Amino acid sequence: MRRLMQLPAEVRQYLVVTGNYWSFTLTDGALRMLVVLHFHQLGYSPLQIAGLFLFYEFFGVVTNLLGGWLGARIGLNRTMNIGLALQVLALGMLAVPTGWLTVGWVMAAQALSGIAKDLNKMSAKSAVKLLLPDEQQGALYRWVALLTGSKNALKGVGFFLGAGLLALLGFRGAVLAMAIALALVWLLSLRLLRRDLGRTKGKLKFRDLLSKSRAINLLSAARLCLFASRDVWFVVALPVYLSAVFGWDVWSVGAFMALWVIGYGVVQARAPAVTGRRSSHQPGGRAAAGWALALAVVPALIALGLMLDGQSRWALLGGLLVFGVVFALNSALHSYLIVSWAARDAVSLDVGFYYMSNAAGRLLGTLLSGWVYQQYGLVACLWLSAALVLAAGLISLALPAGATRPARCD
Repeated sequence: MRRLMQLPAEVRQYLVVTGNYWSFTLTDGALRMLVVLHFHQLGYSPLQIAGLFLFYEFFGVVTNLLGGWLGARIGLNRTMNIGLALQVLALGMLAVPTGWLTVGWVMAAQALSGIAKDLNKMSAKSAVKLLLPDEQQGALYRWVALLTGSKNALKGVGFFLGAGLLALLGFRGAVLAMAIALALVWLLSLRLLRRDLGRTKGKLKFRDLLSKSRAINLLSAARLCLFASRDVWFVVALPVYLSAVFGWDVWSVGAFMALWVIGYGVVQARAPAVTGRRSSHQPGGRAAAGWALALAVVPALIALGLMLDGQSRWALLGGLLVFGVVFALNSALHSYLIVSWAARDAVSLDVGFYYMSNAAGRLLGTLLSGWVYQQYGLVACLWLSAALVLAAGLISLALPAGATRPARCD
């Protein structure tokens, strides 16, 4: 604690924000894996499991839109701490006797968790923008990539943690242990996080919730398609397929999902070295379009491989590892562009609007993952993934070429 207080203020706040984000992410990843595997063991169908996440994703859409406005009004420190507190409450709701875990109760707990997750994410991403001056774009890209990449690596650890806790403590014991640990983080955050972070001095109107920037609107639309393309196979279809078709137990499913997301996070953290290696300038809209179009090829090839040999583990697992690498570069680049293009005087509004689209993409992907897999199988999920990534790439062709904030257009 003493060493932390001796660091420069900006670095200290970045570490506090990152620590909060890391802690939250561990519980979020673990809870997702716990719900998928536990209710699959109880005999729920893929579509029913997807339905358990309906409110989680839906309220993520609402939270990002209203959360950006709330962060500008009361400060990002408060929205981040509210997010931590709501996640503790959501975990506590699930630490009840098994007989109480009705579909409605679980969906309500997931709704709170969805609100909490997106308040936390919006606050963390917006805060980074305010801790660096506008001219330090290279440092901004590295800080955003490190925050996002490390978060996703820890989300992978959370998947493994969830599967492990389910096996060792059972569902109730697992969520109770996580609730206690996160409550301690929340108490520490109340003390350390700067109180005026991200608060806007002027009055905000309701119409300010919607972005007036053409570039941010286009980037948001591309983000929706990009994340729907991942979750259409990742959320429900893949873990159920690994369990039902390959016969993997919960440890094996959790381990693969964890390693996939950990590797994805590591690549994200290294994205500035890859996407900007040939130029001293930071990548912009052209790079976003190019990487998205390259990604569209990967799920199409995996689908073709499975059509030729439906039991081919190499085609599926190897292909998804390649998808993870290229998707990570796309995601990191998008995360940098929204923070770079967001207005400094109301950063949480632009970032919140953008992550509203991100949440909408997750919602769409989650619902499609359960329905398409149940009706048509994993191959159909992968073809749909390829189409969604292609749409993201085509939308990105209309983005501004550079990385600097484009002019605001009404």
